[in-house]
Amino acid sequence: MKVCVVGTGYVGLTTGVSLAFLGHDVTCVEIDQNKVEMLRAGRCPIYEPGMEDLLSEASANLRFTTSFAEGVPGADVVFVAVQTPSSADGSPDLRYLRSAAETVAQHLDHPFTVVVNKSTVPIGSGNWVDAILRDSFAQREDRPEGCEFAVASNPEFLREGNAIHDTLYPDRIVIGSDNPRSLEVLNQLYRPIINQTFTAPGFLPRPDDIGAVPLVSTDLASAELIKYAANAFLALKISYVNEIGQLAGKVGADITEVARGIGLDQRIGSRFLQPGIGWGGSCFGKDTKALIATAGEYNYEMPIVRAARDVNSRQRQIAVERLQDELRILKGRRIGLLGIAFKPNTDDLRDSPAIDIAKLLVARGARVKLHDPIAGERFKREQPELAPHLSETIDGLFDDCDAVVLVTEWAQYLEMDWSKFVGLMRTPILLDGRHALDADRMTRLGYRYLAISG
Repeated sequence: MKVCVVGTGYVGLTTGVSLAFLGHDVTCVEIDQNKVEMLRAGRCPIYEPGMEDLLSEASANLRFTTSFAEGVPGADVVFVAVQTPSSADGSPDLRYLRSAAETVAQHLDHPFTVVVNKSTVPIGSGNWVDAILRDSFAQREDRPEGCEFAVASNPEFLREGNAIHDTLYPDRIVIGSDNPRSLEVLNQLYRPIINQTFTAPGFLPRPDDIGAVPLVSTDLASAELIKYAANAFLALKISYVNEIGQLAGKVGADITEVARGIGLDQRIGSRFLQPGIGWGGSCFGKDTKALIATAGEYNYEMPIVRAARDVNSRQRQIAVERLQDELRILKGRRIGLLGIAFKPNTDDLRDSPAIDIAKLLVARGARVKLHDPIAGERFKREQPELAPHLSETIDGLFDDCDAVVLVTEWAQYLEMDWSKFVGLMRTPILLDGRHALDADRMTRLGYRYLAISG
């Protein structure tokens, strides 16, 4: 099929490159000329493992442009994957979505085109985008005869750092539309993934346990709600184990054993039961906030989702309080934070726990140092007020520190020789914010090992 993808952020770029790899004819439209030139050169503007390899393998079927006129005409499917940041009241800011829909409508000319909301959008946005498309299309003086289109929702369930795997080998594919023809087009578009008939990329072999991928084909509103409901549930699960973790610490229980014990229950499962500083990134915070805002429009409260947000925010404060309990006074203390990205294998700093913790420590008079193996340059650009606190080396971070916090569980940190750093510290206090290190081993090496909970 001929496909156009509007926007080359995490979602748009992964979608476009993956569909091109599967053999579809894909044009990605991006208004940032610098990003377009970088992508044309085969370089990825975001850090995502395997993306540049897939770019190379898909290059014959893939183009990048700043022009809607080069991407939309003749397309069977147009994915809109623009940003939808949170407004002050928690509802998504849809101005970029509106602009994209209006511009897409100016270039539609195909007998039938499915315009797909790929961005995470509030329930009802499909109907709203459909109205914008039709209004904008009706204003065209050059409206082509026999041109039809319909709107669909196709939410993504990507984990940053695993985006290609989650696209090619997903748990499920969700498509929603009130137009049966749209559902059939998307069914055919994704058929190679559903049936797993494509040749797997060399760097990412097909998992042995994957079979046919489930397809959820439903109406617009249900597809939109599935995305929010899924992310909110995962956020709840993380916040739940962190709340239990605080209780475990008070009663003398081991939260890692508690999490393992409940996770073995097949009704619960072990995933997203990792205690620690909590979730960050662009999805959980924004989507739970948007879900609460949407419910508010219908005069409905969501106390469980709101509580999950409160618990997650509290975990960052608890990290600072744990340090204060140990050091008594934070003013003038040198604190090192290992990891700035919100999770490993990405350079994404959105809602990063490390940034919040750093700001809290600085506000209390601590001297903060931060290190990240990948996100350092992006950190300097996006957090100029904290940029002077960046340590270029791990040795530099440990040197003369009163305490070090593992904030992001990068493999580099987990596998490094911790014994060589303990002697560099003024007081060897180690706060494991992810329960990722062996407490007994760290203690034997001479660290005063602390966990965020339990």
